[in-house]
Amino acid sequence: MSLDLQRAASEPITSLDMLLAGFRSAEKPRSKHLLGLEHEKFVYPVQSAQQVPYEGPSGIGALLEKLAPAGYTPFRETPASPVIALQKGMLTISLEPGGQLELSGSPFRTAREAHAENLAHLAEVKQAAGALGLRLVALGYRPFATPQQMSWMPKTRYVAMRQTLPERGPLAHNMMLMTATGQVSFDWESEADCVRKTVLIARLAPLMVALYANSPLLDGKPSGYLSFRNRVWDEVDPTRCGYLRSFFDGSFSYRAYLDWALDAPILFLRRDGEYLRPKMTFRDFIHRGYAGSPADMSDWTDHLSTLFPEVRLKKVVEVRGADCASAEMTGALGALWRGLLYEPGAMEEGERLLPKLSYEEHLAFHDTARRQGLAGRLGTHELHRLAGEMVAIARRGLERLDPADAPLLEPLAAQAASGRSPGQTVLEAWQKDPRPEAFLGHFTL
Repeated sequence: MSLDLQRAASEPITSLDMLLAGFRSAEKPRSKHLLGLEHEKFVYPVQSAQQVPYEGPSGIGALLEKLAPAGYTPFRETPASPVIALQKGMLTISLEPGGQLELSGSPFRTAREAHAENLAHLAEVKQAAGALGLRLVALGYRPFATPQQMSWMPKTRYVAMRQTLPERGPLAHNMMLMTATGQVSFDWESEADCVRKTVLIARLAPLMVALYANSPLLDGKPSGYLSFRNRVWDEVDPTRCGYLRSFFDGSFSYRAYLDWALDAPILFLRRDGEYLRPKMTFRDFIHRGYAGSPADMSDWTDHLSTLFPEVRLKKVVEVRGADCASAEMTGALGALWRGLLYEPGAMEEGERLLPKLSYEEHLAFHDTARRQGLAGRLGTHELHRLAGEMVAIARRGLERLDPADAPLLEPLAAQAASGRSPGQTVLEAWQKDPRPEAFLGHFTL
């Protein structure tokens, strides 16, 4: 996601081939395939369940200031603007709209390297947060309070999205302010390889949703979903979220993703230090321009970053369906998909794991996973057994590819074997003691 108000001059878009070329330019030989890990988490006061605003001596801004001396370069939108991110090499610490703290990690060859970076990051942030009377909490959705009670972070992009997205869906602010996730991204070597990986991720995503379902509470009460975070995305913007039909009918390609993206409305355009909000699709923008200015490649890059499908293509393929979980479960996320996607035998096994479902059948499968988690069923198949076999396939892939990554899968294997999603533990903690400040202590990183 872009941090800057300004944007570099860019080449005008004169043909769709230019956009397809962007996907082709991301192709890499297998010897250069890397992975990247992202981990969002909530920040709360140690003795409270109140949201932490940006301002104040123990605010999010103060936390960034406390972290900055550890080799980070603070990032501001303008010289007079507040700090909204910290950068160190390829690593970025940034803010989601409601003050969720996000690590966008460096690209690594192995999952264990990405996990080690996240552990070091968490140790650093926990020390800084502790000095300010703050704690980090690993849940997929804020279990208490409502979007109306939240403070917004001082980032101009979020001002534009705050105004534009609610026109597309009633839970847009819930998504921006109340959710936290773990994500992982991967490379591809050709269009055929990209298609296989994207389709495999999409087909297996509900099993991952069930394994990571960690957000059952809504405003202090059970929501009816073990992953309410995932449910929120249904009412953000149906044109830019969810699954593409082409994932399931054999027609997915660079061009299929391109056509889907072109027909999504533009959320904003950056021009002269401002965020403009034209009401048009990107396809319309290419044909007509806006305010006398043509669509260019920088606009397209911005637009791709405002699409939120379960599997997203940019210069990498992003896996987006997991709730925020513990550091160990987040490390397992990288190992799971590295084992499934980067070892040919595991890819073949993964493709055979589930029956071929239509788009509508897959949506029903996905809904079962987020409602019931590992306790759900796909036809006669128990989801916890299918999830356990998916983890086992990934382990076999890693044992052939890089055995040192395989131990990272142990928390996932144990989760699947238990037959219980993390959200069931969350519900039990709430039932034993629903007091917000005590409850959050169970899920502090």
